[in-house]
Amino acid sequence: MISVAIDGPAGAGKSTVSRQVAKRLGYIYVDTGALYRAVGIKFSSLGFDTEVKGDIEAVLKNTTVDIRFQDGEQHVFLDGEDVNDRIRTPEASMMASAVSAKPPVRAFLLEMQRKLAREHNVLMDGRDIGTVVLPQATVKIFLTASPETRAKRRAKELEEKGTPVPFDEVLADIIKRDHNDMNRPIAPLKQAEDAVLADTSSCTFEESVELVLSIIRERLG
Repeated sequence: MISVAIDGPAGAGKSTVSRQVAKRLGYIYVDTGALYRAVGIKFSSLGFDTEVKGDIEAVLKNTTVDIRFQDGEQHVFLDGEDVNDRIRTPEASMMASAVSAKPPVRAFLLEMQRKLAREHNVLMDGRDIGTVVLPQATVKIFLTASPETRAKRRAKELEEKGTPVPFDEVLADIIKRDHNDMNRPIAPLKQAEDAVLADTSSCTFEESVELVLSIIRERLG
């Protein structure tokens, strides 16, 4: 099986670019950030804040997260409910960052991700795919862009979904998320030593897709 690991900071376009690249290659696309967002929603619904203090394992024992593919698209189900729309809010993003720093949560989702890679050709994106989840991935890419570029993209995405957020607020969230992800004690965000850096700050969406495709094709020979 061929596995492509794409890591990078929040708002770098990993999900949209990776989804299109996987479609063109005929691979299964796995948005691991969506899994953490779903778990974050669960904790938030139970009254946890971003400190996530309490009996984490007790919550996880009563939590199910499933990936289902419908018309080629990944849908995430939390306790049997499709939460694809709910996981794309700024609040879900911050809770995802918080819960992903907790070892029990990482262990809860790790085997699910590795099992998919054992059984399918996959393109998997997240924060630590190339460094922790799939350290032996066939191809590793670190996809990034400047904080300002990422904030503009995220603000536009939220506006198109009918949930606009001021640019300054989105940028502040991006910067805070970067700090949290890069400084967490467990599996911090960083570029794997053997990953190819892909900076899309000056790229259109299609150019970003072509850049990632060219890296993968070159690495696969």
